[in-house]
Amino acid sequence: MSAALLAPPPTRDPAWLRRLFWACAAVALLAPALVATEFKPWVFFEPENLRVTRRFLAEFFPPRVDAEFLALVAREAWRTVAIATAGMALALVAAIPMTLAATSTLSISALPGRMHALPFLLRQAVRWLLIVLRSVPELIWALVFVRVVGLGATAGVLAIALTYSGMLGKVYGEILESGDTQSSAALLRNGAGRLQAFFYAALPQNAAELTSYTVYRWECAIRSSAVLGFVGAGGLGQQMDMSMKMFNGSEVSTMLIVFVLLVWLADRASAVLRRMLG
Repeated sequence: MSAALLAPPPTRDPAWLRRLFWACAAVALLAPALVATEFKPWVFFEPENLRVTRRFLAEFFPPRVDAEFLALVAREAWRTVAIATAGMALALVAAIPMTLAATSTLSISALPGRMHALPFLLRQAVRWLLIVLRSVPELIWALVFVRVVGLGATAGVLAIALTYSGMLGKVYGEILESGDTQSSAALLRNGAGRLQAFFYAALPQNAAELTSYTVYRWECAIRSSAVLGFVGAGGLGQQMDMSMKMFNGSEVSTMLIVFVLLVWLADRASAVLRRMLG
């Protein structure tokens, strides 16, 4: 046997120096951020703060479960789901055409190699539009639309539609470009159009991932619709804001439980759809 085979195994991780360097670099980068944000977790454990925390949490128990209030929460929960679903539907209507326009793997002009100037400029303009749409948080859009259309669910639907169209368009494009593009390219080279390449090649190959991300975004939209309610965009969040302003912790506790159930149901729906498409 060779000497290398007879040598004892190393007792020290050969990559420890590199890992130590990156750990120290992470700490060096994180420390200024913690100082800038005045992050002081020990403040939570001061006696006065602990007393306030205990009193605040005690107001959440027991949750309010009378029939009249539960009926109100059920209506607002349904309205929250409706806001998220309508906003996602509008976002899809806007995102799908932008995805088709921004995805280079579905471009006939990109087949010879270098893309022509006009399609390239159009694609870049669409991608910049996607950046603008997703750069503005839905909360800001909701504040704008509350001023424009007034209080209510319409502001929440429009806010989710604008922000999520940018998010969906970007991620859809990345999914389509990172998957297997040979089938799409073969269809395009044989005279198929962009829509044909999408429906017969790109979509079937990436349907599971696209569906999973869409349902995940719908779940995020449900959470967002609750937050948007705090600025007057309707739904469970608006009712929760009213209860918090009245210092009614039992009502807030009930609505939080219902909200957790909504997110759980969305997660179950996502799992079922993935199994169906898998």
